[in-house]
Amino acid sequence: MTLESERWQERLTRLAAEHRVVGASLAFRLGQEVGAVAAGVLNVRTGQPATPASLFQVGSITKVWTATLVMQLADEGLLELDTPVREYLPEFRVADPVLTEGVTPRHLLAHTSGIDGDLFLDTGRGDDCLARYVAAMSDLRANHPLGATMSYCNAGYIVLGRLVEVLRGRVWDDVLREQLLRPLGLHSAGTLPEEALLHGAAVGHHLLPDTDKQLVTPEWGLFRSCGPAGLVHSTASDQLALTELHRAGGVTSDGARLLSAVSVDAMQEPQVGIPDPYSMGSHWGLGWILSRWDGRRVIGHDGATLGQAAFLWLVPDSDVSVSLCTTGGNAADLFEALAGELLGELAGIVMPSRPVPPDKQLDVDPARYVGRYAREGAELVVSPSDDGLQLSVRTTGPLANSRPAMPPRQLRALSEEILLSRAPGERSWTPVAFFDLDGERYLHFGARATRRVSPQV
Repeated sequence: MTLESERWQERLTRLAAEHRVVGASLAFRLGQEVGAVAAGVLNVRTGQPATPASLFQVGSITKVWTATLVMQLADEGLLELDTPVREYLPEFRVADPVLTEGVTPRHLLAHTSGIDGDLFLDTGRGDDCLARYVAAMSDLRANHPLGATMSYCNAGYIVLGRLVEVLRGRVWDDVLREQLLRPLGLHSAGTLPEEALLHGAAVGHHLLPDTDKQLVTPEWGLFRSCGPAGLVHSTASDQLALTELHRAGGVTSDGARLLSAVSVDAMQEPQVGIPDPYSMGSHWGLGWILSRWDGRRVIGHDGATLGQAAFLWLVPDSDVSVSLCTTGGNAADLFEALAGELLGELAGIVMPSRPVPPDKQLDVDPARYVGRYAREGAELVVSPSDDGLQLSVRTTGPLANSRPAMPPRQLRALSEEILLSRAPGERSWTPVAFFDLDGERYLHFGARATRRVSPQV
């Protein structure tokens, strides 16, 4: 089978315009054959065209890179996944003493630590930024009991990055470069903006609601302290080197072993179920998101940062992987449309469709959902609307001014536990899961569990 890059170029160009994505770079792999195409521009101010060599920020796909570094430490006997973090970082401390003493690297890798982990804190550009960040975590509260559920925790991956630094004796950026990027032959990938300036790099864009106007983000990237959680920039093709490393059992294309086969398998073993099994996957592994599409196993990770979004997925039994990097627009809708076609043709797999509300609206008790939900960095309010319920999401903290205010999302019931949400201009519905835990009401949205702090709005 040939990859027919010209046809996928046409599809990317058309679908990116349809979903109002400013710029996109797509790379896909079948066996040893790689295709790469791009569409749009990197910056609406300059009109610089996107190419397959353009750099994008891959956001939280960075976490799979960091998880791989952690598993290398485990391979070498420098770290045990179930040993409390404080054994390696005595200075590690959060507000909850149970979490302080009990959190392990496994909890952090699988997002089950319970740390309220969206602390976006600028601790400077110095090589001590991760150490200073970990010291600043002492006031972070528990979002949920240790190990009780899955809730996405950026802070946890920054702690893992600090573990890498302490056990390697070098800063995380350098360890990533020396342990993975260079051995994989990735010469333009990096973590710092001055590195990206040496190549053509995309800037973030926000699509203003109910308009076609794209605003360039006021900042290019997140603080350096966020590095292990989300600061890798690369080409779309570079990300395929990561999926190939894991597909090949930890061995590079030139035969160098970077990770044991045992660790590769461990990263793909389910650690915890995801309360919303529709949006990303059904389970989280050690770094990877795990799912089954059309009855077949897939692994991957998505990433979002300031006005940019990226997607990386692998179908292990077909040796097919796809990487999409974007700036602006409805990137998730673009990925679902494009990757659904691509993976269907190359891997013979059907990507599951997102759920849609039933034709007849379900009768649910609004009191089960209405209220104010809050966690570090976000406030979510479920409130009555003219035609049912709506969800308002507000960013708080240091990133509040980096994202435009968003209109409320309409809510429709799929079941008593799952409501579906959709913002103006979006085509797909995104699930919001509701559940009770230790007598508290939670919603799960954006991969994060958020506790209801008041039943009033």
